[in-house]
Amino acid sequence: MAVDPLAEIVTLLQPAARFSKLVECKNAWRIRRGAMGEPFYSAILKGSCRVKFGHGEPIVLHAGDFVLAPAAHDLVNESVEAPSRPIETVPVQVAEGHFRVGPEEGAADLVMRIGHCSFGAPDANLLVSLLPDVVVVRGERRLTTLMELIGEETRGRRPARDLVLERLLEVLLIEALRSGTDHTAAPGLSRGLADERLSCALRAFHGRPAHPWTVADLAAAASLSRSAFFSRFSRIVGVPPMEYLLAWRMALAKQLLRMGGIGVDQVAERVGYGSASAFSVAFARYARVPPARYARTHRAD
Repeated sequence: MAVDPLAEIVTLLQPAARFSKLVECKNAWRIRRGAMGEPFYSAILKGSCRVKFGHGEPIVLHAGDFVLAPAAHDLVNESVEAPSRPIETVPVQVAEGHFRVGPEEGAADLVMRIGHCSFGAPDANLLVSLLPDVVVVRGERRLTTLMELIGEETRGRRPARDLVLERLLEVLLIEALRSGTDHTAAPGLSRGLADERLSCALRAFHGRPAHPWTVADLAAAASLSRSAFFSRFSRIVGVPPMEYLLAWRMALAKQLLRMGGIGVDQVAERVGYGSASAFSVAFARYARVPPARYARTHRAD
């Protein structure tokens, strides 16, 4: 069976829903969230607004748009007609999972569904670094539907709730990452997979992580010269090829060590190292702890 790199990364992230809410806004408003690198996503159901993440450029969103930031920092969400004074508005809860910004009377100018989730993987930062900083999707109704399902499941107390939420979030993230339109200028894995040449190399490596890959091997899989492949991969994916290989191999190694049941030598073999000692040195340099100790302290119950 062919390996899908995007599905592998999203699954390893172990997404879990924290909360989902419906927010209505009226008149001029501004909401600032001191986000600390957690995933944020939102679907605009009615009206328009502007959103800015960290030092990035403001993005104007309209009804039918969806935005995802796998690691949001210093989020500012505001009306297109921003407040004349530098004030910040606090949403007021009017019902469970339902908030209002601005006057309570009258129809809202903007309606949006906002979601926050967390990634359970201990190496989430490593995996998120392979994704675009911000993804905007225009006119994909499926994402709004998925957010509605996540909201319903979050508020419910039905059997297997956590498992259902995890699967819904995986689908939401994959759908957003593969459907994004405005992330094309941002390097990342999804942009690399959209490149016909680089996609061949990425799928070849993810399908055989134990193979002793070199830049020349991956360039051949992409039908490019070594120098052309290195430049194209670094520009589009955002990191050099061997740095990407190392990050993914370390992510796989951490997963295997947490699972337990196999020794360090077997883990080394599965992630492409010729000896346990070579793997141990590389792992300790990357994770700042020897693999055996990592396995003892992070083993899943």
